[in-house]
Amino acid sequence: MVGAGIVGLSVAWALVRDGWTVTVFDPNPPGSGASFGNSGSLSSGSVVPLAVPGALRSGLTMIANPDAPLAVRRRYLLRALPWLRDFVRVSDEASVRQVAAALLEILAPTLPTWQGVLEEIGATDLLRATGQLHLYRSPQHLAADDFAWRLREAHGVRGERLEGAALASRQPGLGPSYRVGMFLGDSASILDPHGLCLRLADALAARGVRFVHESVQALGADGALQAAGRRWPARACVLAAGAWSATLLEGLGVRVPLESQRGYHLQLRTHEAAPGVTLNCQVVPADTKIFIVPMREGVRCGGTVEFAGLHAAPAPRRFALLRSGLARVFPELPAQAADAIREWMGHRPCLPDTLPVLGPLPGLPAVWAAFGHGHLGLTMSAVTGRWIADALAGRPPPALVRFSAARPTLRARLPAAA
Repeated sequence: MVGAGIVGLSVAWALVRDGWTVTVFDPNPPGSGASFGNSGSLSSGSVVPLAVPGALRSGLTMIANPDAPLAVRRRYLLRALPWLRDFVRVSDEASVRQVAAALLEILAPTLPTWQGVLEEIGATDLLRATGQLHLYRSPQHLAADDFAWRLREAHGVRGERLEGAALASRQPGLGPSYRVGMFLGDSASILDPHGLCLRLADALAARGVRFVHESVQALGADGALQAAGRRWPARACVLAAGAWSATLLEGLGVRVPLESQRGYHLQLRTHEAAPGVTLNCQVVPADTKIFIVPMREGVRCGGTVEFAGLHAAPAPRRFALLRSGLARVFPELPAQAADAIREWMGHRPCLPDTLPVLGPLPGLPAVWAAFGHGHLGLTMSAVTGRWIADALAGRPPPALVRFSAARPTLRARLPAAA
């Protein structure tokens, strides 16, 4: 197993429960990458892909605006263009509906699967039923998002429209900028995403899993890998290295259009969304696309998408956008936001069609993929683990084919034997 983020840990847990001997390779401590800074959302209703009809027009508008929810650093634009081109290519309605159907397959079992894992590792205290409140400035603003809500409803995800007193009752303390809300009651939260990773790692170690804190230099077509100056043989190698997965695959002649959609967060010590007002649910303003969520250590405000690669330093401007977006939703919070106890930036591994790559790589049956979960890594990870374990045991879930590297919505370069 390559990768000790929430996806890698979840796959390792499912494999260990099935009797596999597992070794996890990662140069960093468990859960210290993107898994450390995510929003904690278990968004089982997130069946709308990132690319939807109109993506070209809205994308060009955002790229031209450095303060938009999506930004591309000028020096990185040429590198990002192929990914953005593929992103637009899968934004037609037929592709979007195909991707949404695949998302439903992996998202529908999210909550019961996670509940089972949390019970097994003694971490049910980290789960909270919160729901997710999407905010709009006006009825017209909501109407502009009609395609997404109709797509959700077509897949059984129904939102409750809230205005006036009903909206204020659902989440007190909201500012006057937002007059309409859509509430998804089935979403839940993990109150300490990093703590969840640590508990999973402890449970794995107790089951005999070995953690090797070394970088993997190369993967072998036979499932072996090269690390710590030696070759490590294996019946199968599962690659869950997040945004770094594509680099490891290049040595096997595989190219996948994987990008880091760099995400940012502010962690506030306060447990109140405004003086005297508790954050009841996950709050998502549709114009800024930030997530304001309850955490065990306070309130977390995260989001935005930045294309700048794996090595550029964080951009102070993105933290400022989080602060201004948070103040617009909860006007009483500017002082707390200014004194955030942590500013964080991490790498979300994203593919243009929103779907992760899961299962054996065509032409390389001993090399298995579990990467590219984008904004839904925590949400999808428990089901990913179960699917990978089932497939390795010879009982692949029928839906797994939708996530193959050879799927039509992903233009991957695969070995000639594929």
